[in-house]
Amino acid sequence: MALNIVWLVVGMGLLVKGADWFVGGSSAIAKALKIPSLIIGLTLVSMGTSAPEASVSINSAVNGMSDMSIGNVVGSNIFNTLFILGVSSLIVPLSIGKDIKRYDIPIMVCLYGILLLFAFVITPLTLDIFESIAMLVLFVAYTAFLIIRTKRTNKNGSPANENSDGEPSENEKKKPIWLSVILAAAGLAGIIFGGDMVVDNAAAIAKIAGMSESLVGLTIIAVGTSLPELVTSVVASIKKENDIAIGNVIGSNIFNIIFILGLSSSINNLTLNLSALTDMLVMLGSGIIILPIALFSKKMHRWQGAVAVLLYVGYLVYIIIRN
Repeated sequence: MALNIVWLVVGMGLLVKGADWFVGGSSAIAKALKIPSLIIGLTLVSMGTSAPEASVSINSAVNGMSDMSIGNVVGSNIFNTLFILGVSSLIVPLSIGKDIKRYDIPIMVCLYGILLLFAFVITPLTLDIFESIAMLVLFVAYTAFLIIRTKRTNKNGSPANENSDGEPSENEKKKPIWLSVILAAAGLAGIIFGGDMVVDNAAAIAKIAGMSESLVGLTIIAVGTSLPELVTSVVASIKKENDIAIGNVIGSNIFNIIFILGLSSSINNLTLNLSALTDMLVMLGSGIIILPIALFSKKMHRWQGAVAVLLYVGYLVYIIIRN
């Protein structure tokens, strides 16, 4: 166990430094290409930090481990929304941009509802190949929608070096774009490898401590694969890159549902236990909680972040008792 603890600490170090480089590099690329930071957060950052979830869920689908594949995505999304946004807003109240409250958060909540329909109404307790195709088509459509929004924003002359408050972002010193690309790539590598190390060694420690595989999957794996999102959003929050902090989480949640589950269910039909209904309803509820905050408030305040974190802790206690 001592060696696992050492590698766990090394993995966390890679996550922290990798996230720092990745946010800095991605933000610089956005400025150089005149792409809004929100779009970078919703695409490059969110997809990159979702790499551990993709690895776990796709490998689980290949090995016929449906519960692990679905549980990892659902558990990660709950963690992303309640814990990561909660912790990030505790550090610095998160300003919520007009685009993300108008489009991306409602899209995320709608996708949660579609997943529930697929899993428990249309093909009860199964995600089949046809639903897989539908989710992948939605992924392509959402990506195209982001591209259209980017072109529209650039045409309207919205500055790419401002955050959702309209304030200049902290890192305005220009870097060569090749250096920013190297920085972002090195940061992403650190995030991916660090996340894998943390998950593998945390799972090993948990098993040695006598936790069941089911409990490890619902807690350690789901939380562990979301550590890149956690560190990236926290670092972005500290740097006052609000669009990356929020866009990373919302984009990652959308990516997890329509791409990771879509691809996983195309490999093998994913079967669910009835208990997964509760977890998916909690996931839907977490999105519904964030929606009115986004629509009726300019910021996610510290007290709202504290409530979100407490709700996640309550869910975690429920999972442990249930299992």
